[in-house]
Amino acid sequence: MKKSRSQAELKHLGLGQSDTIYQFSYDKNFLESFNNKNPSSKAWTTFICPEFTSLCPKTGQPDFAKIFINYIADKKMIESKSVKLYLFSFRNHGDFHEDCIQTICNDIVNLIKPFYIEVMGEFTPRGGISIFPFASWSQKRFEKLKQDRFTHYSPGKYSVTLDRVYR
Repeated sequence: MKKSRSQAELKHLGLGQSDTIYQFSYDKNFLESFNNKNPSSKAWTTFICPEFTSLCPKTGQPDFAKIFINYIADKKMIESKSVKLYLFSFRNHGDFHEDCIQTICNDIVNLIKPFYIEVMGEFTPRGGISIFPFASWSQKRFEKLKQDRFTHYSPGKYSVTLDRVYR
């Protein structure tokens, strides 16, 4: 059996602080990482964030989405509570759907340099139009996966319905 993580490994993470601070404007500094204990094993990690909110930069009206973050970690992984706080920081951030998704992808790439990542947004309709942006990035050795996923992408293809999440 593998040994648990030591307190020294975990002390830099904000998880478990007595007071959680919620930021109401975009702040990439909420994202935290930890060392991947199994970097030689390739495995998908998926975050499903069904309550994402941002603001339309033109009208200031709220936009709502489900965000899907799929990645294959290299040396670092993303701490889940930090993802929650990070995504919450978009609450009063005015940006277009596509820009929010690309920003999320870029911020995670800059933090953990995964082998592969894709970020998808399923934004609820406003004005009768739903928008489903997709952003991805890969290291060279995963470029074929990136091209295949991008080429075959269609709304809903790499996401799941919430009834599968909340059973």
